Amino acid sequence: MTSAIIVAAGSSRRMGFNKLLAPLGGIPVLRRTLGEFQACAEVDEIIVVTGEDVAEQIEHWRDHGGLSKLVAIVPGGAERHFSVWNGLQKCSPKSEIVAVHDGARPLISPTQISKCIAAAREQRAVACARPMTETIKRVDADCRITESLDRSGVWVMETPQVFAKDLLVSAYEAVIRDGALVTDEVSAVQHVGVAVFVVDNPSPNPKITFPADLVFAENFLR
Repeated sequence: MTSAIIVAAGSSRRMGFNKLLAPLGGIPVLRRTLGEFQACAEVDEIIVVTGEDVAEQIEHWRDHGGLSKLVAIVPGGAERHFSVWNGLQKCSPKSEIVAVHDGARPLISPTQISKCIAAAREQRAVACARPMTETIKRVDADCRITESLDRSGVWVMETPQVFAKDLLVSAYEAVIRDGALVTDEVSAVQHVGVAVFVVDNPSPNPKITFPADLVFAENFLR
């Protein structure tokens, strides 16, 4: 059994409005994300971690059908790792694999989700990612370019990040016990010394962070 935890507890400070409820091709960003996991045959249940205002909207979507896999809506924590931990508590005892995904990445496809889940069944710890292709520069406080950085072997982390459930639970137990601050599940699992492998994603899977990201995503949908 596979559980999907959709993290949708961000504040959208950089956006200026709630990006999760912003329309994308006529469908709210988060509703589109949930629809992709609903459509993935490998996903058995969906747990959403979010704030109270968004939770009300999710309940409205569920009441109007199309989200039969949604089993729980839980509040987020002060930091991302507390939010994911809250979601883990709601996973079915029968769950063996957990996929954690950013609600603000609506362009993920059911095919890529399935690919990551299959890889996790073999390797126990994987992350959807893409190799860095752009030229990377370091700049100083005055925005002056100071040097070029070697991009060989550099990958951009995306989501879903997918793990054996027992591994992810033990990793987060250690993170919370040690008071560690992690920004994603890869860092949490690496905290306990376990290797994580990348799963190449050939399709755009941006995180909606700035208004321009909505424009990019709209263009991709067209």
